[in-house]
Amino acid sequence: MSPRTPVLVVSGFLGSGKTTLVRELLADAQARGVRTAVVSNEFGELGIDEALLGGGREEFVELAGGCVCCRLSDELVETLQRLHDSVHPDRIVIETSGVALPFDTQLNLYRPPVRDWVGDEACVVVVDAAHVASGEDLGETFVTQVESADLLLVHKVDLVGDVAAVEARVRELNPDAPVLRASFGRVDPELLFPTGPRERAPGAHPHHHEEFVSQELRVPDGLSPAEAEAWIGARRGLRTKGFVRTSAGVRVVQGVGRRLDLAEPGDLVVPEGLMNRVVVIDRGEGPGHRHG
Repeated sequence: MSPRTPVLVVSGFLGSGKTTLVRELLADAQARGVRTAVVSNEFGELGIDEALLGGGREEFVELAGGCVCCRLSDELVETLQRLHDSVHPDRIVIETSGVALPFDTQLNLYRPPVRDWVGDEACVVVVDAAHVASGEDLGETFVTQVESADLLLVHKVDLVGDVAAVEARVRELNPDAPVLRASFGRVDPELLFPTGPRERAPGAHPHHHEEFVSQELRVPDGLSPAEAEAWIGARRGLRTKGFVRTSAGVRVVQGVGRRLDLAEPGDLVVPEGLMNRVVVIDRGEGPGHRHG
């Protein structure tokens, strides 16, 4: 069986420093000989991230003009498959736009054909410490991003005096995710990726992470929203994500810890193949991560 490829989704609100982090990840990968592919998503059409990240190589693909969590979801799947077939990367980094919701992006990793080769996946949400410390209204998108994180990176800590207060604020939103501190995107990549590359560079020291397992729930069609929430809630884990068709219409399932929401999809077009399928991720007792 061919080895699976770990995928890291880098999310965070506008200006949090996602591109800075990705640049550091690429520099480290190049220094250690780890083949890393990057998919970068800009909400506009200017291609600024491509310039910042040194695009133009086959390992770099930019999706502009929409969010990879919704409008460009099909293109994301096609791009990932093309990278897998042509580049054979050891790792893949997906940098979302500042307005994207990371759990929707991660759902695409469970779609065929990428689900057949994607290994462990995780989302790091980059948090602008100065933004939180300012006391400004954080906004719904920021809050949802933080609530959805597997790992939180409190960034630009050099600009803040009381970093502990910032950490306390983000822990209120997501008490389960580990929190790291960083400035200028400098963080040990092995703390971010859920597993290492296929072949580690000489001298690399692996970090051991808690094991997680995933399972897919097939939710009965046509339940009322309340019934669907109760059915899924009885089976939820650390993170729950997917789509259900209820008697009141399609709902997006978003769960983090004890919180579970069934929200209307808005303009999101849900592929029929993902309907009534919910992924539950929880702590496991041993190695293994099952897709679909």
